[in-house]
Amino acid sequence: MRIKPFRASERALRITYAIRDLVSLAEKVKRESGEEILYLNIGDPLKYDFKVPQHMQDAICKAVKEGFNFYAHSIGLAELREAIVKREKRDNGIDISPEDVLVTNGTAEAIMAVLAALRPGDEILVPSPTYPPYISAAEFFEIKPIEYRTIEEEGWIPDIDDIRKKISEKTRAIVIINPNNPTGALYDEKIVKEIIDIAGEHSLFIISDEIYDKIVFEGSKAPNAAKLAGDVPTLVFYGLSKVYLATGWRIGYVYKWDPDDALSEIWRAMIKYLMVRISGFTPAQRAAIAALLGPQDHIKELVNKLRERRDYAYKRLNEINGISVQKPRGAFYLFPRIDIPKYKGRDKDFVVDLLKEEKVLVVHGSGFGSYGKDHFRMVFLPPIEMMREALERIERFVKKVKER
Repeated sequence: MRIKPFRASERALRITYAIRDLVSLAEKVKRESGEEILYLNIGDPLKYDFKVPQHMQDAICKAVKEGFNFYAHSIGLAELREAIVKREKRDNGIDISPEDVLVTNGTAEAIMAVLAALRPGDEILVPSPTYPPYISAAEFFEIKPIEYRTIEEEGWIPDIDDIRKKISEKTRAIVIINPNNPTGALYDEKIVKEIIDIAGEHSLFIISDEIYDKIVFEGSKAPNAAKLAGDVPTLVFYGLSKVYLATGWRIGYVYKWDPDDALSEIWRAMIKYLMVRISGFTPAQRAAIAALLGPQDHIKELVNKLRERRDYAYKRLNEINGISVQKPRGAFYLFPRIDIPKYKGRDKDFVVDLLKEEKVLVVHGSGFGSYGKDHFRMVFLPPIEMMREALERIERFVKKVKER
């Protein structure tokens, strides 16, 4: 008897993730050509010349040896949640309790948890271009992501008027990503406070993704939304993947600022969601205490190295006829505009052709939402020598295309 193929759910089949979508094609191109690919697609510092700080390496080895290999509580080790409270007091000047903190498998799981807690048909406003899970995960849970415009000519700063226009009776939350992935924008306190005030006017809550908070090139850190929130309920996402260079540890967390307990039911639902997956990675949770409360010296070195690489890539990209880019003020991404008639409205084709012809992998801008079309995203994590080669290939490709 031949069994008929099983059908998958439409909501799962609809999932896209632009940052990884073309990796399998890159692997195929490498196999068929025998040439190495220059990967500028993924924001993982450890794929380049960055390393987990030594005291964190020591801490995770010690955690394993000391027996921290059991299932942790679904909401995270109590001692880690206490350390997070101390970190937030030290760095952001806010007073929360361990009960206000949930430890997650990276910030991606925090995104999933809050979206799972909303009701089908609810809407969230997301900055566009945006980090893809805010769209794909929302749609998976039958939440409608509404993209609000960010203004490229002003360094990709949110269009406050557009936020106001996009609010409906179904809107529940406004998402802020600061510093921003994919644009590298850094919103100052005034902008963040304006968005918070709009949320307050309309009885919405704020979701503030601050995973890149100390990777900024002017000033010491991005403004913290909870510190500015007043009585507006706010969820803040953070983790070890970027500032602490521990992408594979999958340590993230979310905490709530909720003076009036407006988020209490959402919070309970998020905890139930986390219980289903049982636990996070216990040795890394134990070691995360050393990361958050131990030496922070690596951050200055990280930012200085990234600033040099940003400056090089920014200057070099703007020298390419047909490419232009705003200077990022935070994170480690550039989001160049493609000004080539052949690829108008076809940024994914640009990325695929670049990969096939010059063996450089970047990410198509339309994968970051409707306001990302006619752009691509690249990281400036690699050493300058690698970026020099990659940008020479990009320039060569653009010249060939314009001559055809």
